Amino acid sequence: MAKKGGMGLGKGLDALMGQAVEEYSASQTENSQSTEKEGKTLSFNVPEGISIDESGKMWVDPALLKPNPQQPRQEFSAEDLKELADSIKENGILQPPLIEDAGDGTFYIIAGERRTRAAKLAGLTKIPVQLGKFNEVKKLEVALIENIQRENLNPIDEARAYFKLMELGELSQDEVAKRVGKNRSTVANSLRLLKLPEDIQAALISGQISAGHARAILSVVDSTEQRILFGKIVGNGLSVRDAEQLAGEMNNKEKKPAKKVAAPKTENKDPNLLELEQKFVEVLGTKVQIKGDLTRGSIQIEYFSSDDLDRLYSIFAK
Repeated sequence: MAKKGGMGLGKGLDALMGQAVEEYSASQTENSQSTEKEGKTLSFNVPEGISIDESGKMWVDPALLKPNPQQPRQEFSAEDLKELADSIKENGILQPPLIEDAGDGTFYIIAGERRTRAAKLAGLTKIPVQLGKFNEVKKLEVALIENIQRENLNPIDEARAYFKLMELGELSQDEVAKRVGKNRSTVANSLRLLKLPEDIQAALISGQISAGHARAILSVVDSTEQRILFGKIVGNGLSVRDAEQLAGEMNNKEKKPAKKVAAPKTENKDPNLLELEQKFVEVLGTKVQIKGDLTRGSIQIEYFSSDDLDRLYSIFAK
């Protein structure tokens, strides 16, 4: 069964590609070579480095192709590229990458960087291409749509791409959602991931935690408790449902009114000690309390299960 919204994305990408090719051909006034598209002959200047065969297909050495400057994807799986390279050796490239003349004898890959990388890995010296022209917003839009539709960006790269598309195109979340064929809530939830600290974003990129885990962490009001939840997810292998439940408990604890007790003695802790406590929390992912001063004292580290204790031990044993 096709993914919901997939047809809309596909039609949008094809339309953008077709529009780019038509606009490029229309912008050329001198006819040095010609090709055919949908039964019509399109005549225009073809940049050096591109050849056209008798059937009208364009070909180029993949060594002349370089990444789209607006490419949202930062990570390419070596294993996936090897599998695609093997498929290309067997079946060739079924969907030609879309490229744009860089003006220096090379070409930008607007859509199809993964296929291009796999073609190089397969040892090909000529691959079929489509030639088009895009402004900066369209470069990002096409790359983003293709990655979402065909190659599945990691959650952080996708969120960064949405944000950059909003900036470049001066678009609202609603407008971005329409451009890429997503619900506004999907785009909004994706953008929220950029509020995570960098190390938690890195864990999301690597697959150490899922987007569901990340949303559970973001739902926690207190930043220290967010760190603690992250540590428990990683250390105890919490499911998304368990993480959400624990996040709710953390928030409810914050909302509970303080019990009326005798006023405790005011403790004026050294700001340097408070800063160190926070650093311990960030590294260990659990509650940490320093008792004493900068010259002498003790450190109290809390754990909540045998697995949590093992996790802490593995951190100290490194």
